[in-house]
Amino acid sequence: MPKLDANLQFMFNEYEVLDRYDAAARCGFRAVELQAPYEFPAEAVAERLERNGLEQILINMPAHDPDSGERNVALRAEKRDLFHEYVGRAVSYAAALKCHVINCTAGPAPKGRSRDELKEVFVENLRYAAPKFAAVGTRLLIEPINTRDQPGFFVHTSEQGREIIEAANVANLGLQYDVYHMQIMEGDLVRTIEANLRVIGHIQIADTPGRHEPGTGEINYPFVLEFLDRIGYQGYVGAEYRPQGRTEEGLAWAQPYLSR
Repeated sequence: MPKLDANLQFMFNEYEVLDRYDAAARCGFRAVELQAPYEFPAEAVAERLERNGLEQILINMPAHDPDSGERNVALRAEKRDLFHEYVGRAVSYAAALKCHVINCTAGPAPKGRSRDELKEVFVENLRYAAPKFAAVGTRLLIEPINTRDQPGFFVHTSEQGREIIEAANVANLGLQYDVYHMQIMEGDLVRTIEANLRVIGHIQIADTPGRHEPGTGEINYPFVLEFLDRIGYQGYVGAEYRPQGRTEEGLAWAQPYLSR
């Protein structure tokens, strides 16, 4: 049965951010993810994890470019020093939180630059970052994002993600596969997951349309989650959706997976 974690950026928004750790634990989750923990001291986040017996599965690397306002530092050659600074900050949080995986977001492609140029910069940055995270036991991932919600996102299919991973050719680099995003961009979900299983380091879920709870849209999640067991997926499945109401009231879909 898949191991679920709660995405605290999206879920339990009825509470202040750190209090979401407590709320997730009360609802039966034993693991969580939070893209942006950096507004809090790492020690404060670690204390909530320990208090609630939770594991931190995922965080994101910082990605904001203060000059353009875009979240695509990893694609900008002129921002290499800032990218290295962000790696250092993220490594310290990953170590303190004993984080399983970290997402290095590509962001939107800067205008006026070729795809080959941007790919070269991204690959070079990933080669720099991957061993830094390996040293603290955290796997570095990249995530394809749909271009309907985020127009111009540089990596927007699983094939593109795998191509970048293969081009980097570095240990400790994998794919973050978000079922919601990939249903929008390519469909054919279970075949695509199985074809990329070797490089997938984390899976996230939400239904579409709306990015709400599994069971509220077109994706057959009981089948998808059972299929993950059948093909031997060993990682966590992050519930990264926008609750239609209060988070606790929409967790009926998750109860079979939380009562392990």
